[in-house]
Amino acid sequence: MMEATIDRVPPLDMATGAALAAGRLGDPFAVLGPHQGPRGRYLRVFVPGALSVAIRQADREDVGLRAMEPEGVFAGDLGPGSYRLVIAWPGGEQVIEDAYAFGPLLGDFDLHLLGEGHHYQLADALGANPVTIDGIPGVRFAVWAPNAQRVSVVGIFNAWDGRRHMMRRRGETGIWELFVPRLASGELYKYELVDAHGQLLPQKADPVARAAELPPGTASIVPRRASHDWMDAGWMAERAGRQSQGAPISIYELHPGSWVREPDGEIPDWRGLARRLVPYAKGMGFTHIELLPVAEHPFTGSWGYQPLGLFAPTRRFGEPEDFALFVDACHAEGIGVIVDWVPAHFPSDAHGLARFDGTALYEHEDPREGFHKDWNTLIYNFGRREVANFLIASALYWLEHFHVDGLRVDAVASMLYRDYSRQPGEWVPNIHGGRENLEAVEFLRRLNIIVAERAPGAIVIAEESTAWPGVTRSVDDGGLGFSYKWNMGWMHDTLHYLERDPIHRRHHHQEITFGLVYAFSEHFVLPLSHDEVVHGKGSLLTKMPGDDWQKFAGLRAYLAFMWTHPGKKLLFMGGEIAQRREWNHDGEIDWDLLEDDRHRGVQSLVRDLNRLYREVPALHATDSLPQGFRWLVQDDWQNSVYAFLRHLPGEKPVLVVVNMTPVPRWNYRIGVPHHGQWRELLNSDAADYGGTGLGNGGAVHAQGEAFAGEPAFVEIIVPPLSALMFTAEEAG
Repeated sequence: MMEATIDRVPPLDMATGAALAAGRLGDPFAVLGPHQGPRGRYLRVFVPGALSVAIRQADREDVGLRAMEPEGVFAGDLGPGSYRLVIAWPGGEQVIEDAYAFGPLLGDFDLHLLGEGHHYQLADALGANPVTIDGIPGVRFAVWAPNAQRVSVVGIFNAWDGRRHMMRRRGETGIWELFVPRLASGELYKYELVDAHGQLLPQKADPVARAAELPPGTASIVPRRASHDWMDAGWMAERAGRQSQGAPISIYELHPGSWVREPDGEIPDWRGLARRLVPYAKGMGFTHIELLPVAEHPFTGSWGYQPLGLFAPTRRFGEPEDFALFVDACHAEGIGVIVDWVPAHFPSDAHGLARFDGTALYEHEDPREGFHKDWNTLIYNFGRREVANFLIASALYWLEHFHVDGLRVDAVASMLYRDYSRQPGEWVPNIHGGRENLEAVEFLRRLNIIVAERAPGAIVIAEESTAWPGVTRSVDDGGLGFSYKWNMGWMHDTLHYLERDPIHRRHHHQEITFGLVYAFSEHFVLPLSHDEVVHGKGSLLTKMPGDDWQKFAGLRAYLAFMWTHPGKKLLFMGGEIAQRREWNHDGEIDWDLLEDDRHRGVQSLVRDLNRLYREVPALHATDSLPQGFRWLVQDDWQNSVYAFLRHLPGEKPVLVVVNMTPVPRWNYRIGVPHHGQWRELLNSDAADYGGTGLGNGGAVHAQGEAFAGEPAFVEIIVPPLSALMFTAEEAG
């Protein structure tokens, strides 16, 4: 092997050499890689720990570079053409292309969109992307860190040494990039940053990583190229109709890590859930599955609500392509997939977004704007265009890349109000002196506009617990533009009512009826969610007062009332079998309860409610329209009986009667709009559901005599703690 001459190599000045050796050099391409000097072409490399470095070029003998100051620098004259480096390490030899031989990577258009905050395919520009450049396979890394002095990509491939792969800064964009030749999918990596003051920061996971190490590991993973062949074209074409305001939407909410365990006690992965969960949800008649957050999160006990990898499905359940397979399997069975998505806050873990480049980059500097005391988490700076872009691109990634059908946006109220859960003096007013977070409002509107444009048919659901006006009104009409909103008021009122001893319910009659005052002010989902069965609140069954008979009867009546009430439906896992215990994220549903007829009866009831909700247009087509609902008995507080009509022009109306006491009501008279036969569709007290079997023999006949403002009436037996559904033989 020949030794290279160094006639063309200019010496490094002491300051540059010291910065290079210390890993503080902000522009490594200025001194490393091939350069054209006054005397010709030369090469300088920096490989700390190497024993020697040689140049290998086609049809030439290897030429050894000379060791220079500072330690780890090797240099020599360089002839024309491409080259590879032959690096001798204490443990062996490595032959590889020089990362500093490649020019700028991201194009001007990418940089323009990134600068404007309009790059909605962010994961194609930033993060780790396997690419081939000049015929050389490798990985292109790019990260936004505008206030860093130096950024490096580190991993096992460079012994986690931040001096080995320092990145190129692209002007004033704040974007740093580097192509690492021969690196492959599956490699662990992080970013190492030095802040503007020269302080080395904790190594950071990639904000735009598409795969991450299984906790407690915190590294990002170079993703594989997309490998799933989607088979859901038919579903995607029909999705908009299936998720419209007039469609039956019944959502099974679940935490994938605690739904069921495999026989060996392990948590099933996405493929296992595709085999077991999908047929179960279909058999139960649910139209959608809603997953608690599945973006990567460091703390399992957060249930996913403290995410750090907004582009990475958690590795707890397999690879990203396994998640794609799960979604495809749902679509094949006609089931939509909604994921909880959390733009309201993020954890302050050192490896995450907190003070990412040494400054409050993603969050606010002032804790009165940027810190949630309730959750000990940080708040995104929604007014910063790059941050808003990051979040919207994440939302689109789930919708576009994984074909997810909807996003449920967590904690919207905390985003809308600057004084959310804060005392006077603990928050900063907006520019008008008000409490509204104007930047968050603009962000949410922009999110919903862009989702509608880029993911047609997808829905966005707000968990919003206040009376903010127009959450589901279009942005053009001054609203926030969400597709649906969780009806938290209905949930709180009705649960409070059901938790009362029936003898006292007569004094709280309005807790059931009040929801209809505003039921059509938004497009609502009625949620019985995970939040209601944790933290000492008990399960749905144990919320019901009385002995076991009353608990089961009360729960059946409540579920039937919910399924007949205007609004889409959501039930958390376990509710469908009358789970006795609170939800435990470290366990599973108590499936053995189904050996008991009473629990199996509740499951059968939910299955039948879903079937009727789908099959009877009057029960779903007017969920958001006031003309589809009419009270028939609203004020019978003495008996705690309610009766109402669900109707749709051209369809048979449905009469719903609910008795919220353990006392049967005999010969109870209700005015109805049609004479003749009213066929029973459902009796929650039926023996098949674990009830007493008391009822009306399958039908009642309406007498042709006016009553309570209606042209006819029925006299029925209303079983104790029950809900009945009848349909008229005559269409409305």
